[in-house]
Amino acid sequence: MDLRIQAEKAGRFRKLHAGPRILALPNAWDVASARILEEAGYPAIATSSAGVAFALGYPDGQRISRDEMLEAVARIARGVRVPVTADMESGYGATIKDMGETAKAVIAAGAIGMNFEDVTGDEESSHVALPLQVEKIRAIKETALSAGVPIVLNARTDVYLMPIGEAATRFERTVERLRAYRKAGADCVFAPGVSDRDTIARLVKEVGAPLNILISAGCPSLAELEKIGVARVSAGSAVMRATLGLVRRIGKELKEAGTYDSLFAGAIPFADLNRMMARQSS
Repeated sequence: MDLRIQAEKAGRFRKLHAGPRILALPNAWDVASARILEEAGYPAIATSSAGVAFALGYPDGQRISRDEMLEAVARIARGVRVPVTADMESGYGATIKDMGETAKAVIAAGAIGMNFEDVTGDEESSHVALPLQVEKIRAIKETALSAGVPIVLNARTDVYLMPIGEAATRFERTVERLRAYRKAGADCVFAPGVSDRDTIARLVKEVGAPLNILISAGCPSLAELEKIGVARVSAGSAVMRATLGLVRRIGKELKEAGTYDSLFAGAIPFADLNRMMARQSS
């Protein structure tokens, strides 16, 4: 992809975080899911690292390689016209140099944004020390800028999601980290695992930066989140898991009832999907 086009897409995507409407991103995991969301009118596509990993036979949590993740991201970026932001977990490396290499690879894949976590494993002990995480964020931003594409970095803390540490201290530690990530250059900050309206509203006020919330069954509606000042919401692996839930229901119905109503209810017609896949992306 032309770097000038990527830079323009990055600028357009960054502006979407400034309102007036909330930026809603149901995450995609392959070209088909991305094109369906694009045709539904979404102005950008966010990938799901877990969704990509599951589709390729890996569990979540950086078990997939950086190259395999970026191969999927590149296919999606080539397959849609709108900006694509890539979920790159914790960067697929441990050092500041690794983060620079990941930033270059994200740009080479055609993406204009990046999700970046502060845990490297499944346990609390994998929580990256704040000073090191700040340096990693700076490295990503500086490398991307030098490469000609100022990627939109969504810096995430897993204090609530994992969860990490004493419950009574999670809010303060989340605010501390997200403020530091913003100061280091993050364009948006992400606090997955928070669903309580009052806590979300306090985060919006205290962090003072575009805030991304992971939607869940217990979250306020998009209208309510927009009202309290949330800039961006994403679905993570939920869209893929909902899709696989349908696969499970179809299999169960065929095996146990011998019927197949669920196979056709809501299915996209073959001709529509074939047309969608035949479309040129640019």
